[in-house]
Amino acid sequence: MSNEELEGTAAILKLLGDKTRLSIIGMLKVSDCCVCEFVDIFQMSQPAVSQHLRKLKDAGLVKEQRRGQWMIYSLDRDTKYFPMIEDVLRYVPDQTEKFTWLEENGL
Repeated sequence: MSNEELEGTAAILKLLGDKTRLSIIGMLKVSDCCVCEFVDIFQMSQPAVSQHLRKLKDAGLVKEQRRGQWMIYSLDRDTKYFPMIEDVLRYVPDQTEKFTWLEENGL
């Protein structure tokens, strides 16, 4: 592994060292999401959630796609880091209950 590859891997792991970003990645493994869903789940402001998503997007871990007025986020499964992300997610609790909570609360 070259020094550049090591730095890239360290940067990705540092990003995922944040509990919110790790949860976002875990949720995106289950389903694509819009910012509003993350705002409701994490009880954070839209700018705060967008900041987390921007960091993940800048690192190439997530993609965004506009659907009407909504920006939908998904995992970028084509990134060279995706196999590592999959490995990390094996140690993250399943995030499906967050989607159940959204449905139960009409969100």
